[in-house]
Amino acid sequence: MPSFSPLLLISLSPLLLLPGSLSPHRLPAAAMHPDCILKKEQAVCLERIEKANEMLGLNESSPGCPGMWDNITCWKPAIVGQVVEVGCPELFQFVNEGGFDLEDNEALDSSDTGVVSKNCTEDGWSEPFPHYFDACGFDDYTDGGNQDYYYLSVKALYTVGYSTSLVSLTTAMVILCRFRKLHCTRNFIHMNLFVSFILRAISVFIKDWILYAEQDTNHCFSSTVECKAVMVFFHYCVMSNYFWLFIEGLYLFTLLVETFFPERRYFYWYSIIGWGTPTICVTVWAVLRIHFDDSGCWDMNDNTALWWVIKGPVVGSIMVSNPNGSEGQIQGSALRG
Repeated sequence: MPSFSPLLLISLSPLLLLPGSLSPHRLPAAAMHPDCILKKEQAVCLERIEKANEMLGLNESSPGCPGMWDNITCWKPAIVGQVVEVGCPELFQFVNEGGFDLEDNEALDSSDTGVVSKNCTEDGWSEPFPHYFDACGFDDYTDGGNQDYYYLSVKALYTVGYSTSLVSLTTAMVILCRFRKLHCTRNFIHMNLFVSFILRAISVFIKDWILYAEQDTNHCFSSTVECKAVMVFFHYCVMSNYFWLFIEGLYLFTLLVETFFPERRYFYWYSIIGWGTPTICVTVWAVLRIHFDDSGCWDMNDNTALWWVIKGPVVGSIMVSNPNGSEGQIQGSALRG
């Protein structure tokens, strides 16, 4: 019975164990560092405060408490004696996209996890009560080091994993290219899968180098052609990797259901699917980003509809490759035979 070569499984094992490598719900789609999220939220907060000041005719000499950003939450302007409440943030305080509610003291961002309040006094804003740590389980001073340690640990983990895979897959490619007796359609498919994994690892290293080489947050609002091109290359490599995994399963399924078939002609179409489909999808995604969401370095996917241009085909390929569904079809074919 045809099967994957042991070399394939050994070479791919480090990558298959990486978080989100094969899960359709956790595509490795360029997450933003928490510091950058906070920077983005701060910019939104200050913009909203400025609009609120214009609406109310407030300035620096106006009585009351001005709107402020306290590194965690956005507080709207208030009059003396007013108590302002905000809901606990979800993942470093996602700021509400709506405007200020200037008629009452409703929270800017409601949450079931807790509420933090501040009182506007003649001396300015009071300290938050209860404290963020007590109300929300988050402390801007005590958790920062743990967060940095966590993200550095995750980065170190996937860097070691991708590096190990890169060395193993490169060795496998040299072996498969060196010995002519190993040249056949099955191994050609394996080699393309190896290349897709190699490109995926390289794209991750390039992305980290371009986007996160600096230790400060200057990269947070980077919007250069260079970093956008890196993200396009990254998404192309990830998509190609998933599609060649799909082709591995498709080839195995074809071997099981068809006794004789022109392997070389099939390989031609396999190549078009494996490398061509991601090219089309990523190109369409890049064009749509340019026209509808050309912000930042394209490392965030706030527009869900555009993100599905890439995510949809990947999820579809995984669903089609569902081993449970394929098993039933194979068993049915065997019974008919």
